[in-house]
Amino acid sequence: MRVFHILNQMIENKVAVVIRGDNPDQAVKTADACVKGGSRTLEVTFTVPDADDVLRTLIQKYPEAVIGAGTVLDSETARLAIIRGASFIVSPSFDPDVAKLCNRYAVPYLPGIMTVREATEAMAYGAQVVKLFPGEMYAPSFIKTLRGPLPHLQLMPTGGVDLGNVQEWLQAGAVMIGAGGSITGSAKSGDYEEVTRLAAEFQRLAEEV
Repeated sequence: MRVFHILNQMIENKVAVVIRGDNPDQAVKTADACVKGGSRTLEVTFTVPDADDVLRTLIQKYPEAVIGAGTVLDSETARLAIIRGASFIVSPSFDPDVAKLCNRYAVPYLPGIMTVREATEAMAYGAQVVKLFPGEMYAPSFIKTLRGPLPHLQLMPTGGVDLGNVQEWLQAGAVMIGAGGSITGSAKSGDYEEVTRLAAEFQRLAEEV
């Protein structure tokens, strides 16, 4: 029930913003700018230094948002993120040990997949939404191709999703999209106002579909 509730919130929010940063302060400021623009799902990547502390800070700061962990490569990292309060776990590829751990804690696991075989394996371990990654390698029509043999497959394309194609992905059947640099790229130069503007525009376009 908890997994369904969290995934339903994420799907309603439509856009999961991937939060990166060269240091914890940059990551938190990037997240602040995204929330200011209307983002309600945040994925804090574990490439951020002290990512678990960043995760905890944002969860305490924005209790109304759905905040999870990304770039989770093993079950040890997944457990740390869950203990720190992550609502969901995202990884660039499927890992059965991470899947088992997330099932144990009733936390949604969204693994990256590229093929029907990978999607089938992830679903067999309980993944209800999978990340199509890297999204720039595919056209939105690929969703229809995957759903031929797997009609119940729910996909979140991530990578290469931008203002020009976000609606096309959603119209093609993506249940939500993941976006990183196309929203947060200007954070590297300290332009958080631009991050807020792009987050708001992404959210507006997604909600029109």
